[in-house]
Amino acid sequence: MKRRHFLYAGLLGLGMLGAPFAAQAQAPIVMKMGTATINDSQHEWLKKFAATVNTESKGRIKVEIYPASQLGSSFRMIEQTQLNAIQGLVGPPEFLTGVDSRYQLLSAPGLFKDLAHTNRTLQDPEFNKAFLALGANKGLKGVGLFISGPTAFVMRNPVKSLADFEGKKVRVLAAPLQLEQIRAMKMTPVPMALGEVMPALQQGALDGVMSCIPVFVALKFVDSAKYLVETNHGLIASLAVISKTWFDALPKDLQDVVSKAGQKASNDVYQFSVDDVNKGRERWKQAGGEVISLSDAEHATLMKELAAVGARVTQSKPPEKAMFDILQKAAERTK
Repeated sequence: MKRRHFLYAGLLGLGMLGAPFAAQAQAPIVMKMGTATINDSQHEWLKKFAATVNTESKGRIKVEIYPASQLGSSFRMIEQTQLNAIQGLVGPPEFLTGVDSRYQLLSAPGLFKDLAHTNRTLQDPEFNKAFLALGANKGLKGVGLFISGPTAFVMRNPVKSLADFEGKKVRVLAAPLQLEQIRAMKMTPVPMALGEVMPALQQGALDGVMSCIPVFVALKFVDSAKYLVETNHGLIASLAVISKTWFDALPKDLQDVVSKAGQKASNDVYQFSVDDVNKGRERWKQAGGEVISLSDAEHATLMKELAAVGARVTQSKPPEKAMFDILQKAAERTK
């Protein structure tokens, strides 16, 4: 009798021990994704991506979204993604130039005629596949590429002509293509993390920032630099990258869910991005800012000065030149 009692107790104990492990096995796979911005197309892409993954995986993956640099600066999030400490981030690809210099190529000015053409180029199958494949040897996998908006500036003082830009200190992303175009405009480029920009503007360490309207509006730069100058000379794109280590460990069906969700979100966020740019101008004015556009003659002069920047920066590095050629051909195909 005692033997049966102990046997039953032992089996019951094993069952109780096994219960937490069974529950753990059924728990969703957590996917932490971050971005430096909030309430813009990057944040919206994350929300669309999360909704699709959570639904299509039937709850097997749970995407957690952390906007406004909650997971650290963009550079910190890149490192964490490579180490699989977090599972991904969304941001301008130029931030990843230290991982692979080809990530900066979308900064080349003069490639696109409007937002629709830009979107067609980014989603061109040949270019999109090649660009998203960058970083695979550094622990990253691209899953989405989309527009944030045309390149513009916010400045502490009015800029009515190209001459007014000269000598100004402007925050840019740490990519040679951005540095070079600012130098071509006779300004001093200052690479800086996004979280440091507002204090620098307030203190006068910066005269302005190069980015796009949605970022300026969402982060309320109007409080420190009220003049929005639309130069429309290039593009600010956004890239979603995830941990390749994390992705490779997923079952094949969940890999498909994540990949397809990234492409779907990139397509679905396009109209939001366009509307965000158009509404941003009015929001900027309502917040007390001014919107300035260069004259046709000034814009033509600017584009003439910047036209050769892309080819000049990439010509000495064969991998960059090869990718830049793919980008240029895609832009030509999709006009």
